[in-house]
Amino acid sequence: VIWDWLQHHSAVLVLGLATLLEATRESQTVSVKMGTGPRGKGKILRLSLDPTALDQMNPITSAANMSLSPWTYRDSFVETRLPQRISHAQCLTSGCVSLQDGGEDYSLEAKPISYHALVLHRVSKRNPKKRKGKKQRRRYVFKLGLEVITVGCTCVRPTVIPQQ
Repeated sequence: VIWDWLQHHSAVLVLGLATLLEATRESQTVSVKMGTGPRGKGKILRLSLDPTALDQMNPITSAANMSLSPWTYRDSFVETRLPQRISHAQCLTSGCVSLQDGGEDYSLEAKPISYHALVLHRVSKRNPKKRKGKKQRRRYVFKLGLEVITVGCTCVRPTVIPQQ
């Protein structure tokens, strides 16, 4: 049953694992509640996370510098989004780098390459039960969202609109 769930929700799971890894720097073991079963109870899945995976998540900049349409990255940080930090590519030129002299060739255009990524947004959940004298623990729910991320730039022929 869990395998079927994993196959259908792999993108969300990968996103969740990456963000859990970031969130659990001290302890590398996390418990995840998988769905809800009878009487509102879900299965608990314990995950051991590999901290070396963080090294593989850093953006690779060598392709950005060697490209005919070079780009740089800027980070966006949203505290209530998972992942909190997302790197967005920004094209450095409007044209493309010429192979002949290394100057900018305006007969081609540098265009961003976009990717739609799943993100989670943490939203405060109100707890209706208030116990006197006890500190209330904050509870959150995570809402799935879609964000457009620019991952790089490419050279394209300019768009020409014929006049009529």
